[in-house]
Amino acid sequence: MGTMRILVVEDDHKLAAAIKQGLEHESHVVDLVYTGSEGYEYPQITKYDLIVLDRMLPEMEGTLISKKLRQKNIHTPIIMLTAKGEVNDRVSGLDSGVDDYLVKPFAFSELLARIRALTRRLQNNDVVNILKVGGLTLDINTFEVKLRGIVIELSGKEYALLEYLMRNQGKIVTKDQIMSHVWDFDSSVMPNFVEVYINHLRNKLDDKTNKFIKTIRGFGYKLGEK
Repeated sequence: MGTMRILVVEDDHKLAAAIKQGLEHESHVVDLVYTGSEGYEYPQITKYDLIVLDRMLPEMEGTLISKKLRQKNIHTPIIMLTAKGEVNDRVSGLDSGVDDYLVKPFAFSELLARIRALTRRLQNNDVVNILKVGGLTLDINTFEVKLRGIVIELSGKEYALLEYLMRNQGKIVTKDQIMSHVWDFDSSVMPNFVEVYINHLRNKLDDKTNKFIKTIRGFGYKLGEK
């Protein structure tokens, strides 16, 4: 499944915190908001890989959020959490553009299973499990990184940064893009954090024959061969 940037919109603070903690334990980057208006605004500002959206929210109801986001051509996958299990509620949720739903109470393992299934389905089962750049490979299922077949030990943030760079290989990514995808809004992240972690990766990956991460002065970074 790989590291994803996920928005959780849930007004039950205890449940919201539990979901955030569980997803972060799975190496995802999670932003958490408690109102419908924030749930509508955040996906317009930040690109998320997934939204976990409660149905009954203050300020704006979940199905309306989904409908309005789809009208704005924001097609981020949405899993809706609902306390109502009736068929008509499910239908109205799916009609609003929700991709899947989960009825409360649920086990966290079930949420993870739904996320995995949804990710696979939306990629039409054409899942790229291993990212490759030259002799460097990253397995998004096992979180294993290898350089010419030898396992490289990375911290969680180093892994998330490398995965983001590999998914955007050949493209220039800015510090702001890296910060928004690898760190959540709650983090007191400074731009020099990016440089620090880029240097960590270079120390672990670069040798005489390969310089994977290039600095594009005034723009950002680009990952490629040599």
